[in-house]
Amino acid sequence: MPKGYSVRSYLAGATAARVGDEMSGPALLLAGLAVTGSATGASSLLAGITVAAAVGGPVLGALLDRAVRPGRLLACALALYAAGLAAILAGLGRLPTAWTVLLAVLTGLLGPALSGGWTAQLPRVAAAPRLPRANALDAMTFGAAALAGPALAGAAAEVLGASAAVVVAAALVAVAAPVAWRLPTRTATAALRARPAPVTAALAAGFRVVVRSPPLARATLVSVVCCAAQGMLTACVPLLGARVLGGAGRGALLFSCAAVSALAANAVLARHPRSVAPDTVVRLSALVQAAALALAATGRPVALLVAALVLGVGEGPQLTALFAVRHREAPEHLRGQIFTTGASLKVTAFALGVAVAGPLATWSLPGALLTAAGTAAGAAFVGRSVGRRAGRESI
Repeated sequence: MPKGYSVRSYLAGATAARVGDEMSGPALLLAGLAVTGSATGASSLLAGITVAAAVGGPVLGALLDRAVRPGRLLACALALYAAGLAAILAGLGRLPTAWTVLLAVLTGLLGPALSGGWTAQLPRVAAAPRLPRANALDAMTFGAAALAGPALAGAAAEVLGASAAVVVAAALVAVAAPVAWRLPTRTATAALRARPAPVTAALAAGFRVVVRSPPLARATLVSVVCCAAQGMLTACVPLLGARVLGGAGRGALLFSCAAVSALAANAVLARHPRSVAPDTVVRLSALVQAAALALAATGRPVALLVAALVLGVGEGPQLTALFAVRHREAPEHLRGQIFTTGASLKVTAFALGVAVAGPLATWSLPGALLTAAGTAAGAAFVGRSVGRRAGRESI
């Protein structure tokens, strides 16, 4: 480990990058709308930068696994992501919309660097006895970013203008690059093991590990299906705000409530990281989310706020447990790819959930929420069946 590099340095860099990432989506929406006046064009920017992550994740992870100094590659990805945000902003109103959306897609290819790509480096920073607690703290950076990012984007846009919000988001990502640059290098043995295979072969090997490892397959499947349920809820939030809380914009408060309770739940896990097996937490958290979504379907203000808090209690620990399973099960030479591929699958599932629930919520808001609840509950039971099948096959 480099002299002076610590878990605190890692967490500081990860938090800055992830807050910038959470800022970038709302900031692009606000800037796109302010500059072009087109809601469709603004949403296209967000769609472009989000969907591209599904393609970029596995490739970026494979490259990180092959790099002797993965921190430097990660730093370059962060710098390019920040530069991409700046390029999109510069192109707004000056280039055709199709070109700015293309810039968003190219920038989004690097998005997994801010999530799975960074988390995959944690075992080289925290020694094995400290890894469970460091893992819980790392998961908390996602919750903190989800809480602070949109709020900072809104505040920056209000005080400095919509374009300034994009600049601040890019700056936060860029600030994290030097921290990533100093991440510990790969050991000589791990580097030799990781380099020989072509990228395409490494991609195939990473997918095989996920499919053939029952704990990894189970945790990945449950988390991806839960992300689809979360996407369904996201599509319902504006209508929930308008019909239950007195204004569409107030629906965003539900995300803040969920983020706060997720942080609180993960803080407890950080103090007691070995209290419950992570595999169990992943599955039980899906049931907690299902209960929260079913409660939200009642359409009552108090029940809706309670549902948001309960949802966070399910989401936060599930992310921490998912990371713990990946750190435990992923081979060193494929860890980066497994983390970034998992992040990409979750982004794709979230987008599909939004797409499915949008029309359904227009027809029946309680029906959309109950569908989301059923999806989350189904994740738990499907994960359980995967575990049983794996157990029979191992006998």
